[in-house]
Amino acid sequence: MHYIITDIHNDNRRFTELLQKINLTEKDHLYLLGDLFDRCEDHADPVGVYFQMLGLGEQCTVIRGNHDHWLANYIFRYYGREEKDRALLQPYPYNSFQMLRERLTEVDLKQMAERILSWPVQLEIEVDGQPYLLAHACTAESGKWKLDQYHLMGDLWYKVFLHEGVSGYISICGHRNTEDGRIWKNKKGNVYLCDCGCGFEHGRLGCLCLETKETFYA
Repeated sequence: MHYIITDIHNDNRRFTELLQKINLTEKDHLYLLGDLFDRCEDHADPVGVYFQMLGLGEQCTVIRGNHDHWLANYIFRYYGREEKDRALLQPYPYNSFQMLRERLTEVDLKQMAERILSWPVQLEIEVDGQPYLLAHACTAESGKWKLDQYHLMGDLWYKVFLHEGVSGYISICGHRNTEDGRIWKNKKGNVYLCDCGCGFEHGRLGCLCLETKETFYA
């Protein structure tokens, strides 16, 4: 089976619970559609999320989200300065960077940032003969959009994308919380949004199985 999880936002507790619910086997594959980091104020655990993802090995493919992108770039900006000048840098606006610094070395953080920036912003896969496009915020036909920003954040065409999707594909994304905390699909059945608000007080983490379209929540 192929499973989709997106927008974990530092919530390793829900991530762990959801992995237990889907009970990944060696024949299964998990796709994480970005925003592993930032937020989840009451029990944030970015290190736990990161190492749990690494522990899944080749069973897991990660797509870069905007929060991952911002965190990686901030790590390089911070450690690219002389130590005496780092205090002059504007603090990272979310909780992940400081929490990661408390538990990981500079070398570890730089390696982490390199890994994050190596994650693709869109991926095309085929499951049971059905082509899928996976991205954090928006998908597009291959080669149509050259800028990472579109896949990471969406743009003025976002509402059109939600209604129309991309011809010939089912698009799976996250980035924007669904209104009822459940995985959403459009009327054409070719766009799914899987961000169920994890990282916020009343949010939860969702998972979609591509073969069955079964949903799981934690």
